[in-house]
Amino acid sequence: MTRRIAANPIPYWSQAGKTREVFEQAFTDFREIGFTAVKADVPEGMPAAEYARWIDGFGLSPSISLFSSALDETVDMAQVLDQARRFAATQAELGLDRTMLSSMAVPARMARPAVGAGFDRGRFDRAVENAGRVCEVLLSEGIRPLHHSHVGGVFETEEEVTTLLDTLGPDLLGFGPDTGHLRWAGADPVALVRRYADRVGGIHLKDVYPDHLPAQDATGGYRELSGSGRLWAEPGRGVLDLGAVLAALPDDYDGDFMIEVDHPSVGSVALSHRLSFEWAREVLGAVTVA
Repeated sequence: MTRRIAANPIPYWSQAGKTREVFEQAFTDFREIGFTAVKADVPEGMPAAEYARWIDGFGLSPSISLFSSALDETVDMAQVLDQARRFAATQAELGLDRTMLSSMAVPARMARPAVGAGFDRGRFDRAVENAGRVCEVLLSEGIRPLHHSHVGGVFETEEEVTTLLDTLGPDLLGFGPDTGHLRWAGADPVALVRRYADRVGGIHLKDVYPDHLPAQDATGGYRELSGSGRLWAEPGRGVLDLGAVLAALPDDYDGDFMIEVDHPSVGSVALSHRLSFEWAREVLGAVTVA
């Protein structure tokens, strides 16, 4: 793996849907801005080889993707494991050797985000076990799983994240932090990157504004706050010390640096990505390929 500045097209499709037209607009913007890598979101039914040719036409190559599930009692684990196996095979065909793994969309936590709402020990223990089973499947296909913290899931708070990582251990699960989600939930991204430095294989560089912090004092659900334009910030414009996060990464870190702004705080998604890329080139230019 080489260290690249990669883009996640989430703000393009989160409202408009994952259509070919939406992705083509995102890829066109990324090419014009200067990105050379993009999160590998292969559309349903599209062969991996076709996807690779498609993004190559925009000068892009695939970067680390994400496998997500609630991982709690609401899911059919046989189905989840089958999905994980097929997902991993696609990622491997694209030449990738790792993926993010996340729990998302637990209703109580979507309604009251970033505070560990509705914690249940039985649900949590089951989710840890289920995460381990998914990790085993991904590893069997040659894909290294990295836990990706995400507000709204079972592993939301710092204690939940560290318990998951410590329980499963480094042989099963690496670490792929999202700096913004960790900070929203009250965790210290710098301390966590230092603590699990030898397990970091990918990272989402995301900043946050102070408007809805601390989460205990905020009013609104996940989608309301996330889409407010005053939660997520383009890197360098919020409260996070991303320089300290980068300094905490190990010297032999070999993952990409993925820019992710779920909902831009500026006038357009293209401008948001341009500002993010310019920040990344200034901060990361000496250590990245492109």
